[in-house]
Amino acid sequence: MNKIKQILITIILVMSIVSCKNTKQKLQEYVVTYNKTIAPSFRADDVTLTTARGYINDDKIELRFETNLEQNEANKSAAVISFPKLIKLMIDKDQIPRQLIEEGVQFDVYFLADDNTVLDKEILKGESLKDFLK
Repeated sequence: MNKIKQILITIILVMSIVSCKNTKQKLQEYVVTYNKTIAPSFRADDVTLTTARGYINDDKIELRFETNLEQNEANKSAAVISFPKLIKLMIDKDQIPRQLIEEGVQFDVYFLADDNTVLDKEILKGESLKDFLK
């Protein structure tokens, strides 16, 4: 029950933040909300930490998912399949808001091994969002 309340509060916060502001304000507030609300309660297989960083001048947000996985070909291959599914789920839950992407904010999303090397990287931006969600 608490998990449901937390998710609903997060969605309400994100939706209220996203309305009535310019894109740069929304970007900045999303990053703060993500790091304070979504990241501390975020749970996914092998993910140990997630953080958001905003680049206001570039209209870009970087989401990092640190894992307990070693950097090897087997984990890299598995990440290429599982990581996009995780991102799609986050978009469906509005943890990654489509509205920001549609307003021109680019999301660089990294799935990192236990040594902080990249297992998989996805770039979400307006024109590629439709292809990504197929």
